[in-house]
Amino acid sequence: MSVILLIAEIIFIGGLIVGLYQKNTNLICKSKKRLDGKTVIVTGGTSGMGLEIAIDFAHRGAKVIVACPFEDEGYNGKKKIIESSGNENVIFKFLDLSSLESVRKFAADILQTEDRLDILVNNAGLGTGGRRTTADGMNFIMQVNYFGSFLLTLLLLPLLKKTGESQEPSRIVNTASVLHSLGRINFKNWNEPKMNIFSYSNSKMCVVLFTRELAKRLKKSNVVVSAVDPGAVGTKIFLTAVGRGFGSFVSFIFLVLFKQPWEGAQTAIYAAVSNSAGKVSGEFFRNCKIARPASRCYDDKLAMKVWEESIRLVKLKDEECI
Repeated sequence: MSVILLIAEIIFIGGLIVGLYQKNTNLICKSKKRLDGKTVIVTGGTSGMGLEIAIDFAHRGAKVIVACPFEDEGYNGKKKIIESSGNENVIFKFLDLSSLESVRKFAADILQTEDRLDILVNNAGLGTGGRRTTADGMNFIMQVNYFGSFLLTLLLLPLLKKTGESQEPSRIVNTASVLHSLGRINFKNWNEPKMNIFSYSNSKMCVVLFTRELAKRLKKSNVVVSAVDPGAVGTKIFLTAVGRGFGSFVSFIFLVLFKQPWEGAQTAIYAAVSNSAGKVSGEFFRNCKIARPASRCYDDKLAMKVWEESIRLVKLKDEECI
């Protein structure tokens, strides 16, 4: 028992040191840019970091569309955003990223009802869950964290391109993770129903690779794309990752030792609104500044292969590709 307590103390002290360093070095987005007349979408924008991002955009005057697969959470999130910002122009729409059909329905609705889209924040994600495969036959984590956002982004690109201007490009912000560095993309088994840390890491590496490849393909458009690492944040993602009981404990520890959702949201907000972030594309941001992702993310051949396989798996039509 004494050995276990010693190990627990070492872990706690180590976490405290890392957490204090992270909190002390965490930067805040200082941009005062207004978003009046602009339309933004935040997936997973009804809880955790996504909710904080959506609240920030609403305070800046944007029309805010938040999306998630839980109606109660969606309407409660919408209510919180309005109460915090005083901005009534907030809409909740149902979106289940684990379903290609749901993604297509959501995108079609947006294209039909909205005349502009200035910012798309692909924030939604999960650590693990009870389901191993989706109805589309994909790894559940991979589809929610990557394939669903990949499809959504490409379907919404026409509206993003229409909206962007040379002096004010529309923006795509993809939420990655420091754990992307553990990713190893093996196309033979990347969709196997394994619910573990490697599926999460692989999904986040794909997010970074997708961001870099998409930026190359958007060079001649007025659309910029960024990937962001929010750092270690205490959110509900741990409730699905390790179970509700222990997950609540882990979330509490992360909230105390690491970042709170508002702190974790800052880099995504920075990538979405700051003038300097709007002048670059394909970059990886951490603590509101450009950083370097894992070296494998600079493998152009790997990025191209991920792109091609993703197109095939999400069943994009030729006319929907870029």
